[in-house]
Amino acid sequence: MSEKILFVDDEPQLLQAVERQLRKRFDLVTAPSGARGIEILQESGPFAVVVSDMRMPEMDGVQFLTKVREHYPDTVRMMLTGYADQETAVEAVNRGQIFRFLTKPCPTPILTRALALALHQFKLITAERELLDKTLKGAVNVMAELLSLTNPTAFSSGYRVKPLVKQIANAMNLKHLWLYEISAMMSQLGCITLPGDILHKQHAGVELTHDELETFVRHPETGSRLIRQIPRLEKVADIIELQLKGFDELDTVDDEVAMGAQILRAVIDYDQLIQRNMSHGEALRTLRMCKGAYNPEIILLLKEITPAVERSTMCQVRFQDVIPGMVAEEDVTAKNGAMLIPRGQEITWSMIKSLSNFEKHIGIVEPILVSTISPGEQ
Repeated sequence: MSEKILFVDDEPQLLQAVERQLRKRFDLVTAPSGARGIEILQESGPFAVVVSDMRMPEMDGVQFLTKVREHYPDTVRMMLTGYADQETAVEAVNRGQIFRFLTKPCPTPILTRALALALHQFKLITAERELLDKTLKGAVNVMAELLSLTNPTAFSSGYRVKPLVKQIANAMNLKHLWLYEISAMMSQLGCITLPGDILHKQHAGVELTHDELETFVRHPETGSRLIRQIPRLEKVADIIELQLKGFDELDTVDDEVAMGAQILRAVIDYDQLIQRNMSHGEALRTLRMCKGAYNPEIILLLKEITPAVERSTMCQVRFQDVIPGMVAEEDVTAKNGAMLIPRGQEITWSMIKSLSNFEKHIGIVEPILVSTISPGEQ
């Protein structure tokens, strides 16, 4: 974790004094202008804390800190200035969203304490993100993988659509990518309550009866209720609950939730069409025919960024030769007819361990048709 501090001021004497007084306690870098400060951030970032003067030529402190906020939102921003009028303070707080506003001359003990508090704030910010990006998402991944062993038809969908959901969210410059990734992974959680025949008919594209359809459309509500019990996943629960709603039904919903639900519906439906052996073009044409169901921008992104995944030469292997990272190119089934891994599912270490029991006591239909994903397609 970086704990570097960047001081930006057009007064060389002040920068020299700061380095002399604080270099033994903090990891300091200085810049004589806002433009040079941006260059240093790009060359040597990330920085935990940025301290800027207000009155500087070409780019003042508010402009500089606003750019820092836009491009480095985790960096804690402070202002140290000799022009402490109310208007300057208000603008700095509103546009630069600063953590502390200090006036010159600032006694070293006060400045030292302010920097220590800013570093502590940075640690809180990054710890929160690490919790979401690593700890929480990792726990969800484990849960999804375990659930995929009990209901592979439903949960294999989450594994397949997650990379595509992430691609679309990235292309749309959406914040909080973890939100959309977790929503994709857990989107089919409510399907654990569905009878197997309904789920198989839905994935095969067989028309459901009225009663079956009513049962199926309740699965997002069930999944949402389960996810909502996990702290910090309230928006994920909302996205999952609304995943079957049409594009024109989400006008009054929170923007982040609405976008997550729109991405989920388009990508999951696209994936199901591909699993029914439609081509990329055929699947997109089918989605476009459903007026009002999908966000047109997302459909366009599906067309532009969906790669035709080129796999290495497919081969047939015995179960004992299956390794993590292979992809099942046909359903893997037990000799009693039970489906163990659906076509298109990437095989994980835990799946192989679980299938060992079937291989010993029931038997697995062999050979197994698999392929591998080459580096760069992940």
